Amino acid sequence: MLKKENSNQKRIKRHLRIRKTVNGTPERPRLNVYRSSNHIYAQIIDDKAGRTLVSASTLDKDLKEKLEATGNKDAAKVVGKLVAEKAIAKGIEEVIFDRGGYIYHGRVKELAEGAREGGLKF
Repeated sequence: MLKKENSNQKRIKRHLRIRKTVNGTPERPRLNVYRSSNHIYAQIIDDKAGRTLVSASTLDKDLKEKLEATGNKDAAKVVGKLVAEKAIAKGIEEVIFDRGGYIYHGRVKELAEGAREGGLKF
C-alpha cells in the first residue's frame, strides 16, 4: 500500500524544484522565507559563497516584545520590514524572492510586501 504524502512533504518537493532555478548571487542574493505555525523567518542568502547575509524572524528579541502574536500577517509584515532595513544597511537593494514552496498568499505575501515597503526590490 502506498503512503500518502502530507502537505509539508509536497511543499518540500516544490521548494527543491524551485531551487534548481532560483540562485542568489552576490549582486542579487536570495530572500528565503520559512513559515511555521507559530513563527515566520526570513533570510537573505548568497548562494555562491554559501553565507547568510541578513536574517530576521519573529523570534528576534526586539520584535517579540513589540508583537502581540507571532504567527499572524501583522508579524510577517514587521519581519519583512526588518529584514529590508537590515539588508539596506548592508548595501543590499535587490533580491530574488524565494517563497520556499509556499503559496504566495497570507503571511508569505505580507512578508514580501513589508520587504518592498522597507525598500527592497524584487
